[in-house]
Amino acid sequence: MPDLPARFAAIIVAFAPLFCHRTWRHAEILLVGAILAPGKRTVTSILRICGLSRERHFVNDHRVLSRARWSGREAARLLLGLLIQAFVPAGPVILGLDDTIERRRGKRIKAKGIYRDPVRSSDAHFVKASGLRWLSLMLLAPIPWAARTWALPFLTALAPSERYCRERRQRHKKLTDWARQMVLQVRRWLPERELVLV
Repeated sequence: MPDLPARFAAIIVAFAPLFCHRTWRHAEILLVGAILAPGKRTVTSILRICGLSRERHFVNDHRVLSRARWSGREAARLLLGLLIQAFVPAGPVILGLDDTIERRRGKRIKAKGIYRDPVRSSDAHFVKASGLRWLSLMLLAPIPWAARTWALPFLTALAPSERYCRERRQRHKKLTDWARQMVLQVRRWLPERELVLV
């Protein structure tokens, strides 16, 4: 790992308690590389941008995402705290909520469904897309150097298709149910702040 500026390193190290020591070494590389990598943030592109393209034990970095035990919800709480501290230390916290379809194929992609593609569809033309539906909760924060408000995602949830739930005899949750659950989670994290949902 390259030496990081102290201010930047302090933000990265805030996530260290989520991981055991051995996993943290690999998670730190993935975190820094995800920030630096242009284009798709795959593990391969992250290792390449960190100067580790010849790393023989690259599978250890993949395992951080596939097998290691750590809490994504706790990571989201930490990230939200850092974002609020930097961009909205006072006043109401404005949250944006949106869903997106990740186009994925293959036998191992289990929770996929067929959805209306909001980007390619219009009132007169209906386009279907196959993939995973993610619901994303974002902090809407004014960014001084951009002279506009940015949506900074901090919490995502996979909303499985109705067919997927039916096949597993699980109760299917609508997007509104997922959204309500996510906002209630933020309310528990920020009990004293006023929340505005967009």
